[in-house]
Amino acid sequence: MFSQQNSISIKSKLDTKKDELKIQQEIIFYNQSDSILTKVYLHNWANSYRDRKTPLSKRFIKDFRKDLYFAKAEELGSSLIKSLSVDFENVYFKELDKQADIIEIDLDKPLYPNSKITISITYIVKIPNARFTKYGKTKTGYHLRNWYLTPAVYDNGWQLMSNLNLDDLYEKSTDFKIEIDVPKDLIVESNLYQYKTKKENTNSYYLIGKNKTDIILGINKTEQLKTYTTKTVTVHTDVFSKELDYNLTTSILNRELLFIQKYLGKYPHVEIFIDKTTQSKNPIYGLNQLPNFLRPFSDTFKWDVTMFKALTKRYIENTLLLNKRKDYWLMDGIQNYLMIEYVEQYYPEVKLLGKVSNSWFLKRFNISKLDFNDKYPFVYQFTARKFLDQALNTSADSLSNFNRKIVSKYKAGLGFRFLKGYLGDSILNQTIQEFYQNNQLKIIRSTNFNQLLSSKTTKDLDWFFDDFVKTNKKIDHKIESITKEKDSISVTIKNKRNITTPLALYAIKDKEIILKKWIADVDSTKTVKFKKGDYDTFVLNYENLYPELNTLNNWKKVDKKILNKPLKFSFLKDISSPNYNQVFYQPDANYNFYNGLILGVKLHNKPLIKRNFDFKISPYYATKSKTLIGSFSLLYNQFFEKTKIYKVAYGLSGGTSDYAPNLSYKSLVPYVDITFKRKTLRDISSESLRAKLIHIDKEIAPNAIKTDQDNYSILSLSYNYSNPDIIKEFRYSFSTEFAKKFSKASLDLRFRTLTTTDTQLDFRFFAGVFLNNKTEGDYFSFGLDRSNDYLFQLNYLGRSESSGFFSQQYIITEGGFKSVLPTRFANQFMVSNNSSIGLWRWIEVYNDVAFLKNKNHPLYFAYENGIRFNFVHEIFEIYFPLYSNNGWEISQNAYPEKIRFSLSADVKSIYNFFKRGFL
Repeated sequence: MFSQQNSISIKSKLDTKKDELKIQQEIIFYNQSDSILTKVYLHNWANSYRDRKTPLSKRFIKDFRKDLYFAKAEELGSSLIKSLSVDFENVYFKELDKQADIIEIDLDKPLYPNSKITISITYIVKIPNARFTKYGKTKTGYHLRNWYLTPAVYDNGWQLMSNLNLDDLYEKSTDFKIEIDVPKDLIVESNLYQYKTKKENTNSYYLIGKNKTDIILGINKTEQLKTYTTKTVTVHTDVFSKELDYNLTTSILNRELLFIQKYLGKYPHVEIFIDKTTQSKNPIYGLNQLPNFLRPFSDTFKWDVTMFKALTKRYIENTLLLNKRKDYWLMDGIQNYLMIEYVEQYYPEVKLLGKVSNSWFLKRFNISKLDFNDKYPFVYQFTARKFLDQALNTSADSLSNFNRKIVSKYKAGLGFRFLKGYLGDSILNQTIQEFYQNNQLKIIRSTNFNQLLSSKTTKDLDWFFDDFVKTNKKIDHKIESITKEKDSISVTIKNKRNITTPLALYAIKDKEIILKKWIADVDSTKTVKFKKGDYDTFVLNYENLYPELNTLNNWKKVDKKILNKPLKFSFLKDISSPNYNQVFYQPDANYNFYNGLILGVKLHNKPLIKRNFDFKISPYYATKSKTLIGSFSLLYNQFFEKTKIYKVAYGLSGGTSDYAPNLSYKSLVPYVDITFKRKTLRDISSESLRAKLIHIDKEIAPNAIKTDQDNYSILSLSYNYSNPDIIKEFRYSFSTEFAKKFSKASLDLRFRTLTTTDTQLDFRFFAGVFLNNKTEGDYFSFGLDRSNDYLFQLNYLGRSESSGFFSQQYIITEGGFKSVLPTRFANQFMVSNNSSIGLWRWIEVYNDVAFLKNKNHPLYFAYENGIRFNFVHEIFEIYFPLYSNNGWEISQNAYPEKIRFSLSADVKSIYNFFKRGFL
């Protein structure tokens, strides 16, 4: 089996002063393919930390991480090749264009099948700071992964992949011999068998291993690992709990390994190595992220499932040599299936929220009733309802971060649970074990599993391997009707989506399963007959064996009632109940200068998992104005799967509030939003069209005459584009407005960039022109320093204030000026440019210029500059004017009144700012 095994021999020395490894490496590479090779490729992932041009650095930028991009030279890593030869003859080699972490070697002689070459390399690895990927120089020493050169896999072509912080390097099993010399005060720990020899100034380690991949080194002043001897393998790990003693930990590990062996069979190695760094990059979300003081789960459960996940990952990855970038779904599917089975067997009583599920406050919520394993369909549905899930065969580097880290893993695990339910656990479990045992340490693909499973059943599985795996089609079945006859009951099932899969139908009595039946080939509707029995409800997918888009339509009572789902009011947000039409209520508070503190309640139907139709009614009491105010909104989202349109939102909103002392306004706004699909879900740009008709009716002061400025309707059409890249952000919007007495068009273009020295440059260009204007006054004019916001879409705390603290609130719109100049409005056209440049951290200097044109007035040129404190971009900023058309602002009276501030209380904007890079 291993007669043509690749081997790697390394002699290396660690220089702690320079953070360098000096390496002499020899690779014996066998051509195990049927092709004649003229080139050989080496993965050189140590070089992926070299500069800001590497795929790794570019990946981080897409994830809103700029730490590697702006790292200091001493923090970077690299791999400097001093010499490279093949069969002891110098050859031509080069880095691939735009892939500095892959080396291409031109062979002087063709490498025929079943032949070998010896590649000798001398090189120096500069170890990067571990803060980038958690591998490199740490606070206590070094934690090294992917630090050596390794041959790329040839499997129907070269399988080349750059380091993208996915920990998915594709390697063949290899025999390793590594010698490493380290200073005498350091200890080397690894996933290889090792000998140690003490010398005068160094400790010399000799590491060996057969049929290994992914060699990890820990180099520290003290030992980090504990060793646990179990009945099957020896476990070396630094993932341990201080609260659990050694004997209990060993007992748990024994149970875990015996459980894994029951499903997968014997592990081919005698030892297994689990490092905390790698484990922490593949955590159990919702468990490992909780602060310790909450402690909703017992220490035993928390450590058990954490270690079980890490063990299964290593058990599988060290044995099944799949391309983890392309075929990750199979490994994730097996791993999460085992997780589900393990928790179901040993922790069936544990709830999703742990112990807090029984607290007086949470136990009334539906989410508190979810078992720990219910998180898999819950999280999948959370994403699928937004149509943000991706096909399981999507390359891992093309998945959104949320899908890669959580959703796709969960869907893959549910897929195996689906197969277990449909085929029976004996067929699935036998297939998994046979696949694992027969393919140990071989280069394989997920199609091999497909062929093996299909050979063990007469049932058609094309729906799984074609639709479930290769598309993001959603499963959604509905019980259309139930018809009672003399001695039978007919259940009609409707398939609401474009995927035909088996489904599970249950007859339930008092939450107990009386009958269960698998039904196949429901492509549109199908009626199934049952004998009458002692059951009161039919339910689809009662055990959540497979992921569904909507489970609320899965329930139907046998005896029809006038109100099949009665109305229920629930406190705060919750998951939807299949038994009720829920309305959620929650206290809410707000503030503006005229109404004062605004207290009220929000009534809505928005559960934790989105619906297509949302409504919200918010009645409030204003403590200062002593009036009742409020708002409402209706929204329907229509999603599209086969067009360039992502969704169309149809909405109607309205409300009433005060816009001036003792004066209120009413608004009614029907609108349509069209959001276009991104090129990929890793593309952070967005593109949309919006049409809205704004009706405004303002209350006027006593004895005042109502004018066109107090009651008006405006049709607004806009196109919006945004690319919030962390290095080069670009956004623009083009809008038009049509009203009875005016029409206008405007362009708002914004560009923000970071220079190579991490200095921020911020530019904004605005141009607005009236197509016609028969209005009087400046109410509908373009504002230089403050928009009149006649559309009532900006969050002004005191929108009508012309002096005082609230008049100093600044929202960057239209002219974007901070100083109040003699000419503040334009009723013909306005062109302005706002720019700022970073000085130090969040301190910037701003410069603005503008041209304003009013009827019967000459062109007005405006200018200003000042200091900008940009604490949180467009959320919390402070502006100090210095010089403008007014002269030196700082030397004039009442300077504090000239200071402007931006303060956003928009929860959605703040949420979008902080979620960047994860979703």
